[in-house]
Amino acid sequence: MIGTVGGLYRYPVKSLLGEAITATEVTEHGLAHDRRLALVDTETGRIASAKHPRRWGRLLALSAQLGGGEVRITAPDGKVWHSTDPDADHHLSHFIGRDVTLTDTAPESPTLDRARPDDILRGATDIGIDISHIGSAAPAGTFVDYAPVHLLTTAALARIDTLAPGVAEAVRYRPNIVVDTPGSGSGFPENDWPGRTLRIGDDLTLLVIARTPRCAVPTLAHGPVPAATAALRVLADHNRVVPLDSMAPMPCAGAYAQVVVPGRIRHGDTVRWV
Repeated sequence: MIGTVGGLYRYPVKSLLGEAITATEVTEHGLAHDRRLALVDTETGRIASAKHPRRWGRLLALSAQLGGGEVRITAPDGKVWHSTDPDADHHLSHFIGRDVTLTDTAPESPTLDRARPDDILRGATDIGIDISHIGSAAPAGTFVDYAPVHLLTTAALARIDTLAPGVAEAVRYRPNIVVDTPGSGSGFPENDWPGRTLRIGDDLTLLVIARTPRCAVPTLAHGPVPAATAALRVLADHNRVVPLDSMAPMPCAGAYAQVVVPGRIRHGDTVRWV
């Protein structure tokens, strides 16, 4: 046994704060209601993402929770908008400072702007921005960055906390599943997971396909969690590895997985190798 499910998170709107849950169904698209909505920049047609902090950093001041068949979006001052409100786009555009449309329909080839992590760490004034395609290892219809499920271990968080105390909040790294790995010591065990198959609970089966490369997002404020460049720097200095064979080494933490056998996941479920 690898460990148990120590945390479950879904993010009903891409790049907004999400919510902790205790159980959910998982299909080939990922956790139910995870990243099923996104904001689209009406000028560029690209997905709004805090990976471009100077343009979209305010997204992480908003939180999104599922309720009553709709998504409730809450601003820092307590104002609430619902995904079904006819004027939701107006309110969200005003808050963000850029015209956006809230949608559940992904473009045929969705893209977003991604700031170069090493430019962020250097404190560069002219940060390079790359246009990245998303969801290439996921079925169409969601707004996940790469694959349907994102895993992170408590061992990785413990290692981050050892190297950079005070920045190891799971919320910074936006996992779907935090695997409690009490016997793994303090390290990055997910580095060895790609190519292996996990079973969670009775039926849910995941194929781990890649290590998770990190962007600017962990450095940003997430609601009450303050900004911290160290949340990315610690990975750049101590876990710069190859996410996929076709990529150069990058700061990594966590792993991406595809769903082989759908099933229900609950807090406390066992996680083991198949």
